[in-house]
Amino acid sequence: MVTDKLESARIYEKEAIEYNKIPAYERPAFHATGTIGWINDPNGFGIYKGEYHLFYQYYPFDNHWGPMHWGHSKTSDFIKWQFLPCALAPDSEYDSEGCFSGSAIETKEGKHLLIYTGVSKAPSVDGCEKCYQQQCVAIGDGVDYEKVASNPVISKDDIPEGSTPYDFRDPKIIMRDGKYYTIAVNLDSEDCGNALVFESEDALHWKFYKELDKSKGEVGRVWECPDYFGLDDSQILIVSPQETEGNGYDVMPGYNNFFLIGKETAPFEFKRHTIQPIDFGTDFYAAQTLESLDGRRIMIAWMQNWETKDYGNDKHGFFGMMTLPRELWLENGYVYQRPVKEIESYYNNQVEYADVVISKATSLDGIKGRILDMKIALKPESKNEDYIFKICVAKNEKHKTVIELDSRKRMCKLDRSNSGYIVSALSSREFPVDFTDGKIDIRVVLDRWSVELFICGGRYTASMKIDTELSAEDIAFISDKPVLMDVKCHDFKF
Repeated sequence: MVTDKLESARIYEKEAIEYNKIPAYERPAFHATGTIGWINDPNGFGIYKGEYHLFYQYYPFDNHWGPMHWGHSKTSDFIKWQFLPCALAPDSEYDSEGCFSGSAIETKEGKHLLIYTGVSKAPSVDGCEKCYQQQCVAIGDGVDYEKVASNPVISKDDIPEGSTPYDFRDPKIIMRDGKYYTIAVNLDSEDCGNALVFESEDALHWKFYKELDKSKGEVGRVWECPDYFGLDDSQILIVSPQETEGNGYDVMPGYNNFFLIGKETAPFEFKRHTIQPIDFGTDFYAAQTLESLDGRRIMIAWMQNWETKDYGNDKHGFFGMMTLPRELWLENGYVYQRPVKEIESYYNNQVEYADVVISKATSLDGIKGRILDMKIALKPESKNEDYIFKICVAKNEKHKTVIELDSRKRMCKLDRSNSGYIVSALSSREFPVDFTDGKIDIRVVLDRWSVELFICGGRYTASMKIDTELSAEDIAFISDKPVLMDVKCHDFKF
C-alpha cells in the first residue's frame, strides 16, 4: 500500500526529475546520489532479480537531515545509476520517528525483503519519553514494498538482558544453510558497542542466537552499520564506530570505519585478530558490501562525515553522495581495495608519460580535469634520497586540493584547506603509507566534487569531498628533491 507520506515523497521526486531541478552537470558523473534532497547511509546494497539495488537514508524535501525515508536506485555496472521511487516512508506507529538503516535480501520465494530499524517514541522506565529502536520488515517486487503486519519483527523485548532498547539498530540480513540471520548492533552492559545475531526460518519470526563480537572499548564506543562476510580464508566484520579516540597515527578520532578480520571457529563464533581502518579520508562512513554476480566482494559507503554535515547543504540541489564502489580482496593479512573494474569500460582518452623528472612545479599536457582516473608511480632520482612530493588537483589561481607523499615520515596527507570550504573542521588527514626504497604508487580518482586515493596497490585508501568551483581543473606536480614519475591518466566517455 502506498500511503500518503510515501506518495508525497514520490510526487516530489517525480517533479524533481520532470523539471530537471538538478542538472546532470551539477551531480558527480559516476558516484551515486539521491534523486533530490538529503542522503546518508547506504542501505539494502544487494542483488534482486539479477540487478544491483542500492537504498539509502533519505529526506527528499530538504538538503538537511529530516525524518528518515529509504531512497532507491539500481545499476547494472556500479557506474550508471537509475533512480527508482522512494521505497519507505515513516508512516507507521513503529517507525513514526524514521525508517533507519538496514539491509535487503532476495527471499526463498523470490521476493525482495527489506529489513530496517524503525524508531518510535514511548515513555521509558523513568517516565521520560525516549526513542526506541526495533527491527522491521517490508516485502516487495523491486519497486513497491509492503510493511508486514507483524512489525516490529525483532522488538526491544527480543534482545538479551543487559542490552539497551535505545541503541539497537542497523540490521544486516544474510542467509546460511536455508536459514536467515540478522546481525544488529547494540550497547552492552558496559556501555560499549556489540553485534548481536538473530536467527529465523522465514525472516518474520526471529530469536536471539548469540553475540558475534563487542568493542570492549577497543573499537570506539557506539557501533553502527555492521556487515559480515567471508573473504578468501578469513571472516570480516565491518563496523562504523562513533566516539573513537584517535591514536595520532592510523586511527582517526570521531566517526570511523573498521575491518575486523578474523576466523570463524563455529557458526558465528568469530575470533578477530586484526583491527584495520577502512579509509583514512575525511568522508567515509557506514560501509555496506555485496557479492557480485561474478563473485567479487563490492563495498560502497557514504562519502560524507557527520561533523561537516551542515556545511554546503544549500549550494547544490542535493546533499550527500556515495563512494565509488570498490572491490575487496585479502593480501598479506590485510583487506585491499580498488575501484570496480567496470569503470574501465568508460575510459576515453589516455595520456601517458614515463620517467618524468619532477622537482619544480610541473604541469603536463593532457593531464587536467575534474573527472578522471590517474595512476602514478614514483621513485627518487638519486637512490635512497627522501622527498616530499605533492599532487595539486582541482587547481586554479585561487584553489587547490593537495595530496602530499612524504618518504621521510612515510606518510600521506590529503588537504582541502584551500578547496572552497569556509570552515576549518576536518580540512586535512594524514596517515601512514609504505615506501619501498623510496618507491610508491598512488591512484587518484576525481569526480567533480570528490577525490578518492588508492595507495600501495590499494592497501591504503582515502576519500574526501571538495567544494571547489568546477572551473578549477588544473593539475600540477612538485617535489622538494628530484623524483622520477610515471603517470597514466584517463578521462571518461559516458
